[in-house]
Amino acid sequence: MKKNKQKEEEFELSLKSVETENALDLYFYRPVGYRLACAFRNTKITPNMVTVVSIFVGAGSGYLFYFNRWTCSLAGILLMILANVLDCVDGQLARLTGRKSEIGRILDGVASDIWFTLIYVAFALQLTHAFGTAWFFLPATLSGFSHLVQANITDYYKTLHLYFVSREKGSEFRSLEQVKARQKTMKRGLYKFFYVLYEAYTGLQEQLTPALQRLMKTLHERYGDDLPETLRQDFRRQSRRLMKRYVDLMTFNGRTVILFTVVLSGHVWVYFIYEGIVLNLVLWLSVRKHEKMCRRIAEKVAGHEFG
Repeated sequence: MKKNKQKEEEFELSLKSVETENALDLYFYRPVGYRLACAFRNTKITPNMVTVVSIFVGAGSGYLFYFNRWTCSLAGILLMILANVLDCVDGQLARLTGRKSEIGRILDGVASDIWFTLIYVAFALQLTHAFGTAWFFLPATLSGFSHLVQANITDYYKTLHLYFVSREKGSEFRSLEQVKARQKTMKRGLYKFFYVLYEAYTGLQEQLTPALQRLMKTLHERYGDDLPETLRQDFRRQSRRLMKRYVDLMTFNGRTVILFTVVLSGHVWVYFIYEGIVLNLVLWLSVRKHEKMCRRIAEKVAGHEFG
């Protein structure tokens, strides 16, 4: 009994936070990832190595999805599932071993972007071959751009939530000012290049969330890093509700339910509509609701409701 409890506690430590995980992650991807992370932690395998492998595994899905055959589609789906398991492993391994790195976090975000970019190209090629026109690369490009923005904001809101869980959990939350300052201290090279991309990534997040930026500035000026517990609880309660209603639809699990369905059906053009219209509507609603929440909390702060 004591051993099982220790394992449960260690499993929770391998997660960013139970509050930011959806059901499929908690009951499938994360438990499998945890077992693999435990198997790797006393080896020379690093989290970044796992991330790089996940990129190649996920890329295989794009190749297989080009062929409009049931067996290839099923194999591609299995590779996507394996790639996401590995995507869980790298973070869990980093937290279990303490081998966290800034480049690792950036690589982790880039991995899924590469998977889906190749999938959109595969869809466009498949449709071009079937209908004899290259116009399908237009919705593929728009879908890829939409995906980047959606993934960006999803990651931002998840990381923001962690900031309100605890100072330690929210240590990855960075302002554009902090990212720029860190980037200036780096020597030229691949690491700096990735950080320049991260700077653009963070800049977009802040441009799309002006009310949140004003709230964070107010909180920093009034409380520093010592946020009142009542404020943390209030933010987390509202944030959890928005994650379940909107943000989780833009995660890997949220989008692959539809992706796997259209791939197996053979009508991959449907996914371009889902990505370009449905998920962009979800993105708009998510930002709108979060901004409204931030304005409400800012009013409470101004009214000294949190002390």
